[in-house]
Amino acid sequence: MRKTEMAVQRCKTMSRIQKILGGKWKLEILYYIGFCDVRRFGALRRQLGEITESSLTKQLRELEADGFLIRQDFQEVPPRVEYTLSGLGRSFMEVMDCMKTWGNCNLPEE
Repeated sequence: MRKTEMAVQRCKTMSRIQKILGGKWKLEILYYIGFCDVRRFGALRRQLGEITESSLTKQLRELEADGFLIRQDFQEVPPRVEYTLSGLGRSFMEVMDCMKTWGNCNLPEE
């Protein structure tokens, strides 16, 4: 394969990462759970502000299905569910930290 052909090939790894983490809220959800210790559904919803309950539920379920989160249901009344990072999610926090540092250095504040 020629060098020019290699340059235009789609990067399958980046495509897979984008597919998993491409949801509108997923990076923020991981950030709040990983760095701010926000674990409960209601607290996440308040932290994110504009997200609907159904969108948050969908994003959390997808992150759990993709192996980034662990959901713990305490089977209590009133219901209590907490989310924590899995090993995969914890390993991604180093990447998130680099992204945050880069953003702080290179992106103007709004």
